[in-house]
Amino acid sequence: MDVSDLLTEAFDRLPDLVRSAVHGLTPDELRWAPAEGANSVGWLVWHLTRIQDDHVAEILAQDQVWVQDGWAGRFGLDPDPANTGYGHTPKQVAAVRPESAQVLVEYYNAVAARTRELLLGLTAKDLDRVVDEAWDPPVTLGVRLVSVLNDDDQHVGQAAYVRGLVRRSRRAKASRGPTS
Repeated sequence: MDVSDLLTEAFDRLPDLVRSAVHGLTPDELRWAPAEGANSVGWLVWHLTRIQDDHVAEILAQDQVWVQDGWAGRFGLDPDPANTGYGHTPKQVAAVRPESAQVLVEYYNAVAARTRELLLGLTAKDLDRVVDEAWDPPVTLGVRLVSVLNDDDQHVGQAAYVRGLVRRSRRAKASRGPTS
């Protein structure tokens, strides 16, 4: 297996995980957080997608999918390319309001398709190219891709966990019945 196949295999696992994390959740459930200041499923999936979009666009020297395809409005946000969720306050987390689970899946799929194009045909030599000199040592393409993959894996796992809490909360409310 060459490096392109390996990275493609790793990144190609994410779309199913994203779909599973959001499937069947209502907009309110996507915004539900298990505690004040905690991240919601919607925010976690939005954030992991924003990070991948931001980093891959930078590598390709292209505009982010976020700003070129009008996604921001479907999340209740402005199309600010710097807004990736990094360092968000609880108020900023709550401001991410995806209109549906489907919009999260569609945005992720658009970003994943671009990432896949980058990965196809990648060589081991390509991974040594420096893509960010702001760090010491400078960040290579290989390190950046592993960083994005690691971030996405962690956040989609967190989203799946919060999804379980959302479903448990829904079942608990249903078993209590209507309140008068």
